[in-house]
Amino acid sequence: MTTIIPKDAIIAEEKIRDYLLVWQEEDDKSQFLALAGYTREDFEQLRRDIREQFLPGEGRFQKLTRFGERFELEGVLRGPSGESLFITTIWQRSPYGTWRFITLFPNKEGRKKEEHRNEI
Repeated sequence: MTTIIPKDAIIAEEKIRDYLLVWQEEDDKSQFLALAGYTREDFEQLRRDIREQFLPGEGRFQKLTRFGERFELEGVLRGPSGESLFITTIWQRSPYGTWRFITLFPNKEGRKKEEHRNEI
């Protein structure tokens, strides 16, 4: 099942500034995002790019949690450095219909598909 994730979905400042762009001992994403030029000092750029480059977007249903339905949306994030990152974003729709960005992570399968396409 797919659903359109709306352009006005909530992307919390704290999620970007204090989680994704801060080095984490486990599942660090800050170094990956730095490859495309994203920094904590300019966290708004990442927020803006996620919204502008991914939304509205067609999310694929993943699972139902106690907080709502989780959806996955894959794509290419083009950063301020000009580098493109293949990512998967996770979104949640609450029982009240509110959409919220949960996280993102590298999409290794997306990169492999693109490399294969370029070889042909």
